[in-house]
Amino acid sequence: MTAEAGRPGPMRVANCGGFYGDRLSAAREMVEGGPIDVLTGDWLAELTMSILAGNRLKGRPGYARTFLTQMEQVLGTCLDRGIRVVANAGGLDPAGCAEAVSALADRLGLRAAVAHVTGDDLMPLAAPPVHADTGETLRATPLTANAYLGGRPIAVALEHGADVVVTGRVTDAALVTGPGMWWFGWDPGDLDPLAGSVVAGHVIECGCQATGGNYAFFEEVPDLARCGFPIAELYADGSSVITKHPGTGGLVSIGTVTAQLLYEIASPRYLGPDVTARFDTIRLEQEGPDRVRITGVRGEPPPDTLKIAVTYLGGHRNTMTLVLTGLDLAAKARIAQEAIWARVPRESFEQVHVELTPLGAGDGPGTPSGPEAGGAGTGGVGTAGTALLRITVMDPDPRTAGRAFSSAVVETGLASYPGFYGLTPPGDASPYGVYWPSSIEARAVLPVVTVDGLRVEVPYAPPGPVLGEQAGGPPGDAVVPPYAGDLSAGVVRPLGLVAGARSGDKGGDANLGVWVRDPARYPWLAAFLTVDRLRELLPEVGGLPIDRFALPNLHALNFVVHGLLGRGVAASPLLDAQAKALGERLRAVCVPIPS
Repeated sequence: MTAEAGRPGPMRVANCGGFYGDRLSAAREMVEGGPIDVLTGDWLAELTMSILAGNRLKGRPGYARTFLTQMEQVLGTCLDRGIRVVANAGGLDPAGCAEAVSALADRLGLRAAVAHVTGDDLMPLAAPPVHADTGETLRATPLTANAYLGGRPIAVALEHGADVVVTGRVTDAALVTGPGMWWFGWDPGDLDPLAGSVVAGHVIECGCQATGGNYAFFEEVPDLARCGFPIAELYADGSSVITKHPGTGGLVSIGTVTAQLLYEIASPRYLGPDVTARFDTIRLEQEGPDRVRITGVRGEPPPDTLKIAVTYLGGHRNTMTLVLTGLDLAAKARIAQEAIWARVPRESFEQVHVELTPLGAGDGPGTPSGPEAGGAGTGGVGTAGTALLRITVMDPDPRTAGRAFSSAVVETGLASYPGFYGLTPPGDASPYGVYWPSSIEARAVLPVVTVDGLRVEVPYAPPGPVLGEQAGGPPGDAVVPPYAGDLSAGVVRPLGLVAGARSGDKGGDANLGVWVRDPARYPWLAAFLTVDRLRELLPEVGGLPIDRFALPNLHALNFVVHGLLGRGVAASPLLDAQAKALGERLRAVCVPIPS
């Protein structure tokens, strides 16, 4: 069925959550704040799957229980108004979550058709998974293994009359793409509309990050404390308008949308199960107050593989944090470690990570040091101020990483550096999970939709012929405009005065998007902020492999720093384990900025 055979647009898709733990009142706010057609929520960050796996091992539900709290608040209103609910809150147990929603509806005296999508759970794996980036074969025993499904099963559930669709592991954007397929009747060959819906889904998936939350220029955002959640008005051609309910706090601007577009991406070719969306073709226009129109998104066929998220128990870890104050911070960090390792040998742990983070004025950026560094990295820490010395040990044995370590740190309290005090009491080690990305042939995965007892298989559908004007293909790689000025000239000021940034995690990698709001400055940014320059400005990225991608339409650059987060967020010992502040650290560095 072609898009022309679908419903008239637009379809208003409202987001009510960007992570497991987001604002509980958001669902009610979105349902009662104005007209919407679909209510979505994203509960499944990569870290969440490890959390749910731990819950399941303890006999707790393997789904997001807060979803039920929100459904109790809005399910009746959604049924009355014909609002469909689509959420990935099913986590590791979509069937259990759907059953709980049905029981809730019965208790409330409501009649609701609740569907759930399965097929993403690949346990037990037929063969050890191969790491998508390193090529290593996993030797440990997996706890979970879930393929990232697309929007097609969601569309099938809605086509079969589902009022609520609960999924497990799907791509974040599928929560918008699936309803778009249902509403407009898109076929697999409708690549441009599909790509546009992926972009809209990517913008609203993280809730208030699209409406001024975590925004570099936060002082421009009105009433951030009451920030409204985003809405995507999606059209049949894949274009969209990002907005929010009137009267809510926050801001929808080209800047806030750009920031979210740069969040947790890699190449401008954004791969997905339904389509490859070209982020270098996105066009943004401020249509009115709190309304940004997205057009021009081109699509390419999706890859013939699906991404798999595998998790396993990596071991146990323990962290102790000490405060250093006054003079000679680097020397105090050295003395503190010498005292600790004299009581418990550093070599007794599988891994040791030491991080010295300055807090006081006059101190430069801290540099994490690995187990081979022999001590805390000073990274420009000044001779006076305040700093945190954070020591993390990791080991397969919980006893080795437990109180034997933390008690040894406390024992040094009267025989260490002057001004000694800590922020963490002695405690036992805690288990940590490891995220292991892999892939599988898309044809080998069979999504299944269950609605009102009916089981519907959704077999792999190849993209088929490209429709309409797409036959000519999307444009080529973006051309970076030249800059003829002197890169060393200008007034030395913080980069953040002219550039915004947003950063985040991609497994063990970190992404860092940087953009300028004045298009005239983009040639300078593209020429100035090279990979080598980034290494100079952010010593913490060290000699790690870095990819740089240009997005001229957004006046932006995106960097992917490989391996910065080690084996992923759940296993990262870094203080900033999700690289959330990487962009702000870059914006604080002073560079010569031309007038």
